[in-house]
Amino acid sequence: MGKHKVMDLFCGTGGFSKGFENAGDYEVVYGIDLLPQSIETFRLNHGGALAVSGDIRKVARPEIADRLNLRRGEVDVIVGGPPCQGFSSIRPNRSTNYDDPRNTLFEEFAAYVGFWRPKVFVFENVVGLATHKKGVDLEAVQEAFSSLGYETDWRIMNAGHFGVPQKRERLILIGSEPGIPIRWPNPTHSGTFRTIGVRDASRMLRPHEPDLFDAAATTLPPALTVTEAIGDLPPIASGEEALTYDRPPQNEYQRARRSGASALTLHASTRHSAKMLEIIRHAGPNISSIPAHLITSGFSSCYSRLEGDEPAPTITVNFVHPASNKCIHPVLDRALTPREGARIQSFDDDFKFAGVNRNVIAKQIGNAVPPLLGKVIAEAVSRMLGSGTGDEVPVKVHSGAMG
Repeated sequence: MGKHKVMDLFCGTGGFSKGFENAGDYEVVYGIDLLPQSIETFRLNHGGALAVSGDIRKVARPEIADRLNLRRGEVDVIVGGPPCQGFSSIRPNRSTNYDDPRNTLFEEFAAYVGFWRPKVFVFENVVGLATHKKGVDLEAVQEAFSSLGYETDWRIMNAGHFGVPQKRERLILIGSEPGIPIRWPNPTHSGTFRTIGVRDASRMLRPHEPDLFDAAATTLPPALTVTEAIGDLPPIASGEEALTYDRPPQNEYQRARRSGASALTLHASTRHSAKMLEIIRHAGPNISSIPAHLITSGFSSCYSRLEGDEPAPTITVNFVHPASNKCIHPVLDRALTPREGARIQSFDDDFKFAGVNRNVIAKQIGNAVPPLLGKVIAEAVSRMLGSGTGDEVPVKVHSGAMG
């Protein structure tokens, strides 16, 4: 039996599909994204895939089918995260009109599903979709897939519970053809993380509370911390760069990220101004640590230092600039380097990013789905498709309506 064929829509750097590839059961055959730099990164890391840069609404699916020589039923899994505009305008009957120029970006995702009929698809998006317009938009998403004959269910997943050193939350919706039970991965790490907006605990894919009276109960390790993710990287000051590792990996996470790398890349820090360095020297857990005369405004997380003994908050696209988010190194007086940001996002050190501009690379890293999160989802999908092993969380599926 060959590997399952995967398409990655709105693929960005391809972090999500790289996770599928790393799971071992999958071959990534196609990726499409609007941004040329992101597609170049996707191409660098998915050499066997067709990589297309362009507006998905203007790329004809029959043409892609011809270029791939893949027809309906020959793509096993479609993954992707459409930008969250336009959900409220979804009309289920339009999702089957494969070449309607009025389609929203979500409807393009649904049209790919309708055109290729994968056995499973995985749709990821912002957590706010669950509560936007009191859930009406998410219900419309599920109704659109139901009209195509798929059963769906969704959960909120925090990457920190699945081996990523970051408290990054995403809404994950899995769809399957009737007869294929939907499975969810079991959390591998413990941690109490706050979810904003969603109150239904059954929708949170969280670790079980430890049973003090069950001697056979397993205790999960705590979520990985920032220091555990980046502590083996050379300590450099603002404006400096390191091209070689100066110490061995200190834990399994670092060892796994470094396994394929022969040299250290992207470990170059922003050259901060004298004023910014003064601000950074005062930095603490939030903006209130900064003397008022040094700054004029900012969100509570701006000009803030990461805690080394905790998972990072969600890495943003501007993590090399302290003025916009919490991204100052736990002990060094500078913002994170692109390599440190990539580590916190669970990219392997040998993953290649296109471009030389630090800001462009940081944006690619910050926008990505963490590959490790993609991998644990891929392993659950493998069990759905009958090629995986191990435990899974079975669920009751929903045909359109929110459960």
